[in-house]
Amino acid sequence: MTTLPSTIATKKAASGMFRSLRVRNFRIWAGGAIVSNVGTWMQRVAQDWLVLTQLTHNNASAVGVVMALQFGPQLALLPWTGYAADHFDRRKLLFATQGALGLLALGLGLLTVTGRVQLWQVYVFALLLGCTAAFDAPARQSFVSELVGEADLSNAVALNSTSFNAARMIGPAVAGLLIAAIGCGWVFIVNAASFAAVLASLGLLRTGELHPNHRATQGTSHYADGFRYVWQRPDLRSIVLMLALVGTFGLNFPIFISTMAVKAFHAGAGRYGLLTSAMAVGSVTGALLAARRAKPYFALLAGAAGVFGAGLCVAALAPDYGLFGVMLAVIGVAAQTFTTSTNSYMQLTSEPQMRGRVVAVFLAVVMGGTPVGAPLVGWVADTLGPRWAMGAAGALCTLAAAVGMRHLARHGRWRIRVDARRLRVTIVTDPISEA
Repeated sequence: MTTLPSTIATKKAASGMFRSLRVRNFRIWAGGAIVSNVGTWMQRVAQDWLVLTQLTHNNASAVGVVMALQFGPQLALLPWTGYAADHFDRRKLLFATQGALGLLALGLGLLTVTGRVQLWQVYVFALLLGCTAAFDAPARQSFVSELVGEADLSNAVALNSTSFNAARMIGPAVAGLLIAAIGCGWVFIVNAASFAAVLASLGLLRTGELHPNHRATQGTSHYADGFRYVWQRPDLRSIVLMLALVGTFGLNFPIFISTMAVKAFHAGAGRYGLLTSAMAVGSVTGALLAARRAKPYFALLAGAAGVFGAGLCVAALAPDYGLFGVMLAVIGVAAQTFTTSTNSYMQLTSEPQMRGRVVAVFLAVVMGGTPVGAPLVGWVADTLGPRWAMGAAGALCTLAAAVGMRHLARHGRWRIRVDARRLRVTIVTDPISEA
């Protein structure tokens, strides 16, 4: 297992929350990414609204099918997506995937604005978007380490998540207004245009200032090595099990928020967009808190999973729109703390030549569980109601916390001491040698 010098953690702790932005390449990348991310979130909201209210009669199962098609390739293509991220030039790979995503958004937008869009076409575009994003995501996540280097990787991952969730805070609210004013189709076209920003940022990077990782070679690695590498590590194996529970049942926010907005609170497109933005406020907060930490630690993951599951249960019982929005902000903090910290932990504790495949495993599990969970959650929402769907998902997500606590009980080092006449229990965890 790779060991990380303690001086790295010390340097990171002392350098500030936004230290990665001192790196020119990362500043340029972050600027292009946030524009594109705003467009992506606008499209997600518009796509769910189009399916739920225009192409079906409030059918949550149809939204679940779209989610399954869009996120299923993360799991189905896992062996090849991580392999590509570790073997090919990530910058060139991102040029190809980002350009393709922009063209797909444009195609769906043209079909919609001309009034020709049908549900099966949305399914096809969701699948194509999912296949492209499956190759894009591992390359994009692991490319961050080439922009800033090892010392600032944890901070850069957190700031990258902050950008994504700041866009989640802006995009849905803008999408709600645009949907009401000009329709879903134009939202898709705006998203297509937003990809120009990230493509421009890739072109402006100074390649001589990148920090290329040790790229795996054709003769010394195999696409299945990522599975074996993760499963041989007790800490990563526990994280994968936690991610499977949270990703399969808990991260179905488009279903939870859209069905609660429409069926429980009878809200329109504008108020639906505000609910998504409310959760994004919490997500941005969680990502910024992650950026302040010198390094991720395992006990935090277990605690965040527990708060996330409990938050879903409480939100399911919310009696009114306002309290539901507040609980979504709490859920956003917990979800982002969990996913950002697991991402940083898995990257920092992995061999550089394995990083793309480990990130692919992370993304496949956290997002690839959706094809299994989304149709099931949608069916429960249609059959028993959205509150039952959200509450049941929350109960299942608390099992992730139990998995984390089991790992800590078996592999953590517990210290019990008396400090100022108070009994204090500390779990000593090292994110590098914890396994």
